[in-house]
Amino acid sequence: MITGHCHCGAVTFEVAGEIRSFQHCHCTTCRRIHGTVYSSSAVVDRAAFTITRGADAITEYESSPGKKRCFCSRCSAPIYAYRDAEPRFVVLRMGTVDGDPGARPTRHIWVSHQAPWYEILDDLPRLEEM
Repeated sequence: MITGHCHCGAVTFEVAGEIRSFQHCHCTTCRRIHGTVYSSSAVVDRAAFTITRGADAITEYESSPGKKRCFCSRCSAPIYAYRDAEPRFVVLRMGTVDGDPGARPTRHIWVSHQAPWYEILDDLPRLEEM
């Protein structure tokens, strides 16, 4: 079981399933929304993902047509995202996970948008776009 929460603790969640993919995204949108050099996220089955506390504190933002980013309205921590076209999955923001999720990142995506002042230092595969 994977558990996690936002910074202030208003929103908690659990994932009763496995991580499908785990990656670091360097796209401009992820960098700006997360305020970081890249966003670490993992795809999980929506049926396995449960908000266990604070569903009323979650606010959605449509960052691009059909893509919703969900965050805590109190502390602004990004928690998950989803696409209307792919309702079976959610994209979990790995910085909110408690402990070891039992999976490791497998690639960097959108490295064509990588911050010019950042150098990727690992050997994971790199996709220019996705």
